[in-house]
Formats: sequence, structure tokens, C-alpha cells
Amino acid sequence: MDKAMSILNDPFINKGTAFTKEERKELGLVGTLPAKVQTLEEQATQAYAQFKNKTSQLEQRQFLMNIFNTNRTLFYYLMGEHIVEFMPIVYDPVIAESIEQYSEIFTRPQEAAFISVDEQDDIEETLKNVAGDRDIRLLVVTDAEGILGMGDWGVNGVDIAVGKLMVYTAAAGIDPKQVLPVSLDAGTNNEKLLNDPLYLGNKHKRVYGEKYHAMVDKFVAAAEKLFPESLLHFEDFGRSNAAVILEKYQDKILTFNDDIQGTGIISLAGVLGAMNISKEKITDQIFLTFGAGTAGVGIANMLFDELVREGLSEKEARKHFYLVDKQGLLFEDTPDLTPGQKAFVRKRSEFANADELTNLEAVVKAVHPTVMIGTSTQPGTFTESIVKEMAAHTKRPVIFPLSNPTRLAEATAKDLLEWTDGRALVATGIPAGDIEYNGVTYNIGQANNALVYPGVGFGAIAAKATVLNEQMLAAAAHALGGIVDPDLPGAAVLPPVAKLQEFSETVAKVVAQSAIDQGLAKVDDAAKAVADLKWEPRY
Repeated sequence: MDKAMSILNDPFINKGTAFTKEERKELGLVGTLPAKVQTLEEQATQAYAQFKNKTSQLEQRQFLMNIFNTNRTLFYYLMGEHIVEFMPIVYDPVIAESIEQYSEIFTRPQEAAFISVDEQDDIEETLKNVAGDRDIRLLVVTDAEGILGMGDWGVNGVDIAVGKLMVYTAAAGIDPKQVLPVSLDAGTNNEKLLNDPLYLGNKHKRVYGEKYHAMVDKFVAAAEKLFPESLLHFEDFGRSNAAVILEKYQDKILTFNDDIQGTGIISLAGVLGAMNISKEKITDQIFLTFGAGTAGVGIANMLFDELVREGLSEKEARKHFYLVDKQGLLFEDTPDLTPGQKAFVRKRSEFANADELTNLEAVVKAVHPTVMIGTSTQPGTFTESIVKEMAAHTKRPVIFPLSNPTRLAEATAKDLLEWTDGRALVATGIPAGDIEYNGVTYNIGQANNALVYPGVGFGAIAAKATVLNEQMLAAAAHALGGIVDPDLPGAAVLPPVAKLQEFSETVAKVVAQSAIDQGLAKVDDAAKAVADLKWEPRY
């Protein structure tokens, strides 16, 4: 019976009622399951009907997590069949509720590795214990200090790592046995968690500085030793650490920061898509990023690199960018600038009214942006007057309110179209349905990192790349930008989530090819490498 239970409780090998009569005899499962042998398709039909009976999205997510915890193949087959419907349930925005209630509804840790800043000698042992003999190729790592739209959620944020890996497998096809979510628990500054008797993480203020970076260094060293062909994907780190960690390791190991680079790629892809529709040149655009944190600076960097690739000098390219944060336009003398922000500050001498540029509307009036991207988590800040001011100075204003969840969006797609007489080229951070306006059906692109990071990571892993560099990321952005028909009235600037699996494969191939072309890969055939690594959810 112990052997039978170990099989039925192992989500990587369990088939439940799909074990054949021969398998049941061979594995000691006779009598442990009802007599009927179901197909995977029958199991999925049954599970989907149960899913639809759940009364809330959080209940639906918990139901899917129960399947995930008991049968990975069924979970991913089911998700592949209903990817548009399931994406917001297993990931954004419903994952926010799951994170907030993580400690209260905790049942099992989903094969995640929990690393504590207070127990750094246990890091290698932790990774060995959780991974076992699995061939780990991808680790999604978070310290959950800077979850977009939520802030610091300590160990609860491990759900972000689990959710990201679900999307990697559902979209790109990485084998779920080859992935590992990791929580770096450095404490939390969230008073609600510190005062919660049920909170499962370290109950002290967040650790910074030398002790924190020692934990990160020890983790990276252990991961590289145990999983030498793996990609380290860093997720939702705070402003003070995200860029520092990326810059330390990006030229040494295969690593990726989704908040900095993934958000940058999807924003660049969206802008390229907008240029395909407007028939304008990206080098003629004036960019305003509202919210100059990790994501906002990452977007500016990605767009800046594209302008340089298009022939502008670095000095000329920087003149196209304006970063606005809570204190207004960022100037050279703005206090407490991060290293990333400093690259895009302006001189006060450029403006006659520099001291008045302390809010978004004043900056829009002063600089006349043609592209405005919001990562501020300040709801409703792209107001009618600001949008109309912007639209008065450009034929096709490109406006991306990217903050999520929905309650934090800078504007709705519907309002942006109405305020600009249908001229705005819009992408949102959350799913938006089609919008009818003046007889035209507008498809709204979702600037969701899930459209890009699965293909990017999968391509780099498949190529056995030594690093993941800007050239490979730019190749991914261009691959996404060419999927939508730009001449269709109401065309979206980005492809639909419904095609996620299709274009993840496209992105994976171009990233792998870029690694090969640069001499950074250990394979010589991108298409074969991607096909060989791809996992299908079949028994």
C-alpha cells in the first residue's frame, strides 16, 4: 500500500484513473482506483465541469492547484485546452488573492525551495532536498519585496514563482519535472504579515546589505553547482536589489529578470506593433514612462537600446526619454535616484518651468510625448485631460497603462479610445475584451510578460546558452511584433493570448538562433534544440 500511495501522491508520475489494468497490476495499484480506465481527455472533461461549478475565481484557482499537486499531466493538458480562460486564474490577476491568503490556505509547498536569510548554511542542502534526482533546467526565484501592484509579501510571494513556472510549461512546453520555484526569505516589511500569527515566513524586518547579498551569492553558487545547465529567472525583487543582482550576474551566468527585461521586451514589442500600424518610425517617438521603478526603467532601457540599434547615437537616443515618478519629472538633482534612473534624468536648464514639472499633466504639456507607458500602480492617473493633451500633438498616440491588477490600471482601454476618437494605439497590463467604437471593433493587446518570457527562457535553455543578452531579447521583441496584421481596422499592437503556445515557440527559436549566431550556444540547430526540449502533456 505504501508503494501505491507514493505513486498516487507523486504528481509527476500519477495518472489517477488513467492507469491501465496492466499498469495497475505492475505498479501494485490493483484495488486502489475505481474499475473504469479513463483517457486523459475524459479526465479533462470531468475536471473542467468541476472547475466551472466553482463559485469564485479563487475557488477555481484552488481547484486547479489541487489537480496540479496530484497530476501534472492532467493539469497542463487541461490548461492547454483552456489557456485564455485559465491564464488569469492560475496567474495574474487571481494570484494576488492567493498570495494575500497564502499562509491561511497553505496545504503543501508545491515542490518549492524555501531559503532563509537566517539559515544560509542550509542553501545547498535545501536545493538538493527539493530537487531530488530531477534534471533542473529552470529556477524562478523571488524574494517578493516588489510584487507589481502589491508590494512586499514575504514568503507568501512564492506563489509568484509557482505561477510563472506554470506559464513557462503551458506556453513553451518545458518539462514540469525540470523546474524549481525558489523563495528567498529575507524577512518582510509588511506589518500585516509581521502581526499575523499564521504567517509562515521569517517574522522580522527585511534584511538588506551584506547579509542579504551573501544569501543571494550562496544561492547562485549552489544552483550553478547542482544545475549547471539551468536558467535563473529572478522575479519581483525590490528597487534596491533587482538591477544590482541582474548587473552582477548577467554577463557571468544564464540569468533573466522578468520585471526589468521581460517588461521591457513586451513594451518594445508593443511599440513596434504600434509603429507597424501607424507607419511611423520608432526613432521619431518621444517616450514618457510614468512610474520609474524597476519595470519603468527596464522599459526605458529596452526602448533606448532599440533606438541605438536603429542608428541614433546614445546621446541623441537619450533625448527621446522622460521618466516621471511620484516626485514628477526626474532631474539630475532629484534626491535618492537609483542607478537605473540616473541614466535618463533631464537637466533643469532644458525647461523654463522646471520647478512646475512635479506632476504627470505638467510634464505631458511640456514634452508632448507620442508614447506614454504607465507602470505606476496609481489608478486612473491617465486622465481625460492628460490623454487629450497628448493626443492634440500626435496623430496616433501610443498609450500603454500596464499597472495591474485591474484596480491599479492608469486608465481603461475604452476610455483611451473614446478620449482620442479611436486614434490611440493601446496595450493594457490586464486582459481587455474587444471594444466597439464608431463602427470599428478594436482588439486590445495585453502587454503581459507571459507573452514573451516563456519563449525567451525556453529558447535560451534549449540552446544551452552561456548568457542571455540584449541581442537575444531584442530578437524576441521583433518576433512578437510581426505576428499581428497591422492593416486590419482596430488591429491590436500585440498578438492575442489565444496564440500563446504558437508564438512562444516562434520566440524560442529566434532566441536560440540568436545565441547560436553570437557563438553563445552549445547547439547548432535552433529548431531541433527547441523541438527536442519540448514536453507534451500526454500519458
